[in-house]
Amino acid sequence: MRILVTGGVRSGKSTHAEALIGDEPATYVAAGPTPDVEADPDWTARISAHRARRPGAWDTLETQDLAGALAGAGHPVLIDCLGTWLTAVIDDAGAWEDESDRVHDLVLARTDEVTVALRGCEQDVVLVTNEVGLGVVPEHRSGRLFRDLLGTVNQRVAAACDEVHLVVAGRVLRL
Repeated sequence: MRILVTGGVRSGKSTHAEALIGDEPATYVAAGPTPDVEADPDWTARISAHRARRPGAWDTLETQDLAGALAGAGHPVLIDCLGTWLTAVIDDAGAWEDESDRVHDLVLARTDEVTVALRGCEQDVVLVTNEVGLGVVPEHRSGRLFRDLLGTVNQRVAAACDEVHLVVAGRVLRL
C-alpha cells in the first residue's frame, strides 16, 4: 500500500494518515527543516501536538533523505510532509533565488530519488502533502516557485502511489 494524502492546512490530513498506519510499530519521518525552538514557538507547539498523538510503538526519524528512509524501512512508514521536505531541499541548496530551471532540475532529481525508493519499498507507506493549487497566485516569486514545484512533486509522487486521498474539512475523498 502506497497512499498520498493531500489537503489544505488544518484539513485533517495528518490525522487521517496516522489512522491509515494504525497503532503497530511504524516509522514517522519528519521531513521538514529542523525548527529553531526559540524563533518559532508556534511551529514547535505544532510538532509537540503531532508527537503526542502518535502511538508509542512508532519511531521518529527527522531527515530530508526520504529515499534513504524508504530504502531502510523495517516497518510501515509515514512521511509528513512533502511541503516541508520541499522547503528543506531548496533551503539546503540555497536555491530560493536561483534561476527557476536550476531549482526545477534540483527538485525533480530529488523527487525521482524518492519515487524510485517508494516503488521499491516493501513496507506500507503513507505520505502527506499540501494541496497548494486551489488558492490565489502568490504575490512573491518564492511563493509561486514553491507552489509550482510542490504541484510537480505531488503529481510525481501520486503516480508512484496506489491511492491518493484528498482531505477537506476532516472528510476524505479517495481519488
